Amino acid sequence: MEKPFSNKMKPIGGYLELQFLSGQEYYPHLTRLNNGRNALEYILKVKKYTMAYIPYFICGVILEPLKKLRIPYEFYTIDDKLDPILDFIVGPTECFLYTNYFGLKQDTVLSLSRQYQNLIIDNSQAFFSNPLDKIDTFYSCRKFFGVPDGAYLHTPSPTKLKYEKDHSFNRISHLTKSIDLGIESGYQDFLDNNKALSNQPILKMSNLTQKILQGIDYKECKYRRDSNFMYLHDFLVKYNDFTFDVSSINGALGYPFVHSSSLIRAKLLEKRIYIPIYWPNVFDWTTKKMYENYLSAHLMCLPIDHRYTHTDMKRMINVLKKLL
Repeated sequence: MEKPFSNKMKPIGGYLELQFLSGQEYYPHLTRLNNGRNALEYILKVKKYTMAYIPYFICGVILEPLKKLRIPYEFYTIDDKLDPILDFIVGPTECFLYTNYFGLKQDTVLSLSRQYQNLIIDNSQAFFSNPLDKIDTFYSCRKFFGVPDGAYLHTPSPTKLKYEKDHSFNRISHLTKSIDLGIESGYQDFLDNNKALSNQPILKMSNLTQKILQGIDYKECKYRRDSNFMYLHDFLVKYNDFTFDVSSINGALGYPFVHSSSLIRAKLLEKRIYIPIYWPNVFDWTTKKMYENYLSAHLMCLPIDHRYTHTDMKRMINVLKKLL
């Protein structure tokens, strides 16, 4: 790959570049990295953990840094509230990873922080949940915003690792295609980008990703998520097999809807309503008797993000009414 021009003197003239709004990131004081799994790798390297406890219900890419560093791991189970079943003991050189599912589990995060010193919080689904002072925490930006990559890391460790800066210009085609040609046209590029992020070294967040993140209206994004969440909840609460404290919503990733029907996801797809599976790897890790297996098959994270209004939520509800 051709290296960027090395002269540090600011150029004057030439073609006009993309223009971004100039503002502040949501977490300007956190460490900026290239992706969430590398933020976890950073923690594991700094803390020199010899063992990790991770939930069955988690994205398979979380194993990447563990395998890279040859750190053994054990899975643990969660209950129907998505709380960990604590039937294991975390040793002094071991760590316990918990995911703040859909940004709804901050109370559990607080409780666990009082019990475990070697706790790592995965806030990749909880961008708007602030990190706790003494708890290692990482975020994945592309789960919430239109960026090609990027992560934030909060760690109380005084040890600092040195690393080079990432470049994202070759991983943004799915975002630009979606503007000109529609979201479906960029889907293959999106999948290719996911593959390109595998087995990357720890790098600083790219200038491009940081520029985009500096131009986001975070207050509006969070408001829209909360408003859309409650709009869906008012209708779906009586059909939802997953119960949660509504007062805990804080810019949630999506609306987690659990239902025994296996037809809903396909019917939504027919109406161009796209629902991800969290997560296909869980089927390989679990048996059909396990709750995590059921969740992966029947939990639908309904989209509520800043792109959508109550009109879009009503459209989704109208489709669901015919299925419930």
